[in-house]
Amino acid sequence: MMHTRPTTLPGNTANDLGALRALTPFLWDYRGRVLLSLGFLVLAKVANVGVPLVLKDIVDSLDADTHGSLVLPLALLLSYGVLRLASSLFNELRDAVFARVRHGAMRSVSLKVLEHLHKLSLRYHLERKTGGLSRDIDRGTRSVSSLMNYMVFSILPTLVEIALVAVILLSRYDIWFTLVTLLAVVVYIAFTMRITEWRMKFRVSMNRFDSEANTQAIDSLLNYETVKYFGNEQYELQRYDESLKHWESDAVNSQTSLSALNFGQAVIIAAGVTAIMIMAARGVVNGNMTIGDLVLVNAFLLQLFIPLNFLGIVYSQLKHALTDMHLMFDVLDQEPEIVDRPDARPLEPGSGEVHFEHVSFSYSPLRPILHDITFTIAAGEKVAIVGPSGAGKSTLARLLFRFYDISSGRILVNGQDIRTVTQDSLRRAIGIVPQDTVLFNESLRYNIAYARPGASNREIEQAARLAHLADFIAELPQGYDTVVGERGLKLSGGEKQRVAIARAVLKNPRILVFDEATSSLDSHSEQAILAALREAAAHHTTLVIAHRLSTIVDADNILVMDSGRIIESGVHPQLIARGGAYARLWALQQEESRLEQVGIHPRQLL
Repeated sequence: MMHTRPTTLPGNTANDLGALRALTPFLWDYRGRVLLSLGFLVLAKVANVGVPLVLKDIVDSLDADTHGSLVLPLALLLSYGVLRLASSLFNELRDAVFARVRHGAMRSVSLKVLEHLHKLSLRYHLERKTGGLSRDIDRGTRSVSSLMNYMVFSILPTLVEIALVAVILLSRYDIWFTLVTLLAVVVYIAFTMRITEWRMKFRVSMNRFDSEANTQAIDSLLNYETVKYFGNEQYELQRYDESLKHWESDAVNSQTSLSALNFGQAVIIAAGVTAIMIMAARGVVNGNMTIGDLVLVNAFLLQLFIPLNFLGIVYSQLKHALTDMHLMFDVLDQEPEIVDRPDARPLEPGSGEVHFEHVSFSYSPLRPILHDITFTIAAGEKVAIVGPSGAGKSTLARLLFRFYDISSGRILVNGQDIRTVTQDSLRRAIGIVPQDTVLFNESLRYNIAYARPGASNREIEQAARLAHLADFIAELPQGYDTVVGERGLKLSGGEKQRVAIARAVLKNPRILVFDEATSSLDSHSEQAILAALREAAAHHTTLVIAHRLSTIVDADNILVMDSGRIIESGVHPQLIARGGAYARLWALQQEESRLEQVGIHPRQLL
């Protein structure tokens, strides 16, 4: 069963740690670069902290002997410049080394998510909302880069600098300098974390309405023709705007609360800086500290609190990134419904015999679909399945491909239970021409070759000829390089089905499934395609799911289904002679065909 999304609020500590743990494996391959970049980070901060120390010596030197030799200050000034240059150099080296880690991890995460989505069951993909899922994954992938940027380029450098400054202050000055500095830092971080946690509800709500709006926009565009048919453009805009209104409200609240957070941080920083400067000035007046010491403490505070001021924004963005990443890892937490057994072995198609043995199936306990289905398709035979819509015909094809596991019984291919073999090997042995052919927004050549990506142009063109598609392609200005549009919308239903037939021919599997493969063709085209299908299926085990009975009169066996059960079986003449459900359906379709030939559509009689 699929896992449901946790009810805990994304952004809490447990979820944050969980997201960081989930990210760790993607960084492990780059552990050497991570350690090297951290080394450059520490060196950059050591150089950065050394700048105020040299500046103190310069000030004290000039203050002690204004008219003395400039040799010593010149050396210190050169040291000052070298340290600043070293700080910049080590920072750039850190960035250059870590770039491979950041972008490599993004690539690995993106690949892992897409791989996992392909492993999830058909049930998950039928229930998903593509627009929202796409937005969640996009934000989650970008959050991986953001998280590493914040950690390596903002948070860790600041923490290293705080530690170095604390050590220097403790070793050189009264302990109160260190205590006040650390107290200001601790109060600042605690305040920032507390307020940011409170603000996260706005970010979570923003994400939810952002995904909802994106889902609505994508759905309306995917169903462009339906929107136009019913003149519902304004209705779609209203739905979209309603979600955007909620998003706008949460975005405003998020920005307003951010201003309050920034002001509170400024108050804490101002209080800490003021207290430190008062103590330093008092030390100079009392003779315990030099002017250079005052400059040193001031420079340390500026170096420390400037990034700390930015740390508030960084922490907020870090929480946002973790929230976005949590949604993406929710997808990875979904358990595939159909998995290979540990001892699964590749299918040996052999003769390609298919046997359904007492198969029952339901999508849910309250929705039984198939009841005790038993039949055999012998090697090289053609078995057809007919019946009314909802009888369970297409479900048989999905079960044969093992998109779902059956509730009881067995499905055997060449004597092997399909649950004991690998899914990949099973699906490589079966080719299908589906009722609804969905194409990639790529060229015709790409879509035909999708059955076998390594196929040569000659093989692709041969498959197109067998599918009676070659003449149509020859008339196109760009021929096989013609792009078919989103989901193949630039092609007619019949043209898309011919592409599907060409795919099946090119794949050349042992078992063929035709799921109402001529449903989108006119009578003339249907006859041409039927000849191609017969040729393609001549030496294959073939399962035909048909609506038009005229397409399966030559089948070796015809199964008539109703309400998930097989109610009749036999060859065409036997079923006609029997005078049952098949004979009645045949008579009805023959009458419809006769009326169409004289120019009367059956619906005109209603």
